[in-house]
Amino acid sequence: MKTFARSTLVLGLSLALVSTAQASEFDDMDPVTLRLAHVVNEQDGFHIAAVKFQELVAERTEGAVTIDIYPNASLGDERTLLEGMQIGTVDMGVITNGPVANFVEEMAVFELPFLFPSPEAAYEVLDGPIGQELLDKLSEVNLKGLAYAERGFRNLTNSERAVRTPADIDGLRIRVMENPVYTDTFTELGANAIPMAWTEALTAMQQGTIDGQENPVNVIHSFKLNETQTHMTLSRHTYAPAIFVMGMPVWNGLPEAAQDVLRQAAQEAAEHERRYNAEMEAEQLEELRAAGMQIVDDADLDAFQAAVAPVYEKYGDQFGDYLQRIREALE
Repeated sequence: MKTFARSTLVLGLSLALVSTAQASEFDDMDPVTLRLAHVVNEQDGFHIAAVKFQELVAERTEGAVTIDIYPNASLGDERTLLEGMQIGTVDMGVITNGPVANFVEEMAVFELPFLFPSPEAAYEVLDGPIGQELLDKLSEVNLKGLAYAERGFRNLTNSERAVRTPADIDGLRIRVMENPVYTDTFTELGANAIPMAWTEALTAMQQGTIDGQENPVNVIHSFKLNETQTHMTLSRHTYAPAIFVMGMPVWNGLPEAAQDVLRQAAQEAAEHERRYNAEMEAEQLEELRAAGMQIVDDADLDAFQAAVAPVYEKYGDQFGDYLQRIREALE
């Protein structure tokens, strides 16, 4: 019994020492406030992820690192945010993969249409060695990739007509992200693909200067696109990751203990957002239907896949061996 008591006492002292050591790492740290920006509203999954990240970081650094969140493109569009991170005028953000791929071309491999058959398949690749390699490549352009959140599977909406086949897209003016893979994908589908920032797209839809756009259900719902877009096709044509990304100038200025917390908190916040999106999609679709949106859930996806084959012919060799490795990982 005495031996057990002594062992318990030693264990308790050891845990206390570890706890004290961990706390002292942040006790000695000058408090830091990081500005995390994104371009969507407070109902969007990006904001859900950002808030979870904010809570985890505050708790695990015992208040030494504070995250201030700037939604609604208040610090600029996604490209502007990334450029700000590179020079240190913006600290970090949750950024859609498409704009990130303009800085590291290989990241655009994830934008290839119909690459991932399911969210789970995407998570396996993103959270594995391939995804980590690509996050690490961001350091080559003065950015630090922390984890993959998600924009999700993207779907087409428009204000003109129901779309069941590629022929139905012919001539529609569709906003796409400022990324050549998206532009070429929708050009092959017959659309007049128009790259533009999201903030501009919202105005363009209201003014009728574009006919449609493509985004996951959570974006279509949170921005009430049913008010300008009467038709949605559940095309699920592309799975779009999003990235918790920091500027290297800020990252390099943090102690290792804080870096470890940020990295792990970003991963947990990303997984939290994924679960939220999965749980909410069915409810969001029902609310959009109730609001009058006509939703096509039986489109000819085989015809869509066949139509975008030239995109693979054009880009298949531009991403090193990443496309081949992703396909092997999904087998």
